[in-house]
Amino acid sequence: MSEMVSDPRQDPKLMDALRRVSPGTTMRQGINDILRGSEGALIVIGEPAELSFLFSGGIRLDQAFSPYLLYELAKMDGAIILNSNATRIVYANVQLMPDPTIPSAETGTRHRTAERVAKQTGAIAVSISQQRDVVTVYVGDSRYQLEEIPAVLAKTNQALTTLDTYRARLEQVSTRLTALEFQSAVMLDDVLTALQRGEMTTRMVDEIERNVAELGVEGRLIKIQLDEMTEWVPADKLALIRDYEVFEATGGAGRVLEHLAGLPDQALLEFDELAAALGYPRTVNPMDYAVAPRGYRVLSKVPRLPDHVIDHVVGHFNGLEAFVRASIEDLEEVDGVGSVRAREIREGLRRLQEQNLVDRYLNL
Repeated sequence: MSEMVSDPRQDPKLMDALRRVSPGTTMRQGINDILRGSEGALIVIGEPAELSFLFSGGIRLDQAFSPYLLYELAKMDGAIILNSNATRIVYANVQLMPDPTIPSAETGTRHRTAERVAKQTGAIAVSISQQRDVVTVYVGDSRYQLEEIPAVLAKTNQALTTLDTYRARLEQVSTRLTALEFQSAVMLDDVLTALQRGEMTTRMVDEIERNVAELGVEGRLIKIQLDEMTEWVPADKLALIRDYEVFEATGGAGRVLEHLAGLPDQALLEFDELAAALGYPRTVNPMDYAVAPRGYRVLSKVPRLPDHVIDHVVGHFNGLEAFVRASIEDLEEVDGVGSVRAREIREGLRRLQEQNLVDRYLNL
């Protein structure tokens, strides 16, 4: 699995900035015009009143944004200041004077100024290099150099192939776990394997979604394909956590998800780390430690069963085995179920058991 921790695009503010300059936007059209014209530019997006203390000189325009106007103004030496939603060009030919003591690793004057402005004010700064045809986006402490669209597309398609492998493996371990749940034969090792695969798939999805945001309109078909491949993964992972977490130790599924998201990629290979995330002692042997599901995963696979009904069923019975063996009359006693829904639950569980058996034979 590729290392994703260092990807600056994990910063939500940077991702918002990249969406503003992605293909299909008028901003990207203007940037491309500047590149084609072999010009350079420094563009700052923020509230002009909050940035004005950095200004020296410049021309106040307050004109509606257009790619053509952006390109023409780039022929001047100074910075171009846009309002916070980038709908108006407020100033042009501005000399920016950020705090020179702010550290910067940039060598060019324009890029160094952009980085310091972003760090000092939190505004979005876009620096376009005249010599190198490079576009760099700065937000706060984050810096990202835009890649050529064909390169991003190639990288994203390769990631989709990897994701398909992850998803297929996740489906296999999920099917096996469901079979073991119906047999009351689940070991913690089975749970951790499914959790590991689910988190690895989630991280690959996140990486691809960052690429899609950078691709803009060029990534629409990839986004559709991505959603079709993995739309079930987040809910299934959440249900898995709710089934097996030691709530007294974790404080809830939301905290488990946060814990998992904060783990380095390498830690996902360590089952003691995953066990700890679910609230189990690191000293337990997952292969010998029997666990029983509460039933969230299985009930989530029953068609048309609302979340609040799932909660009521799980809360009423003591684990999956209890409500699998329950009669229709027993299910009817659950708040929000009733006779019709009780029959749907019984039929849904029966079909799930049958389908799971077929799937296991097909995957042998």
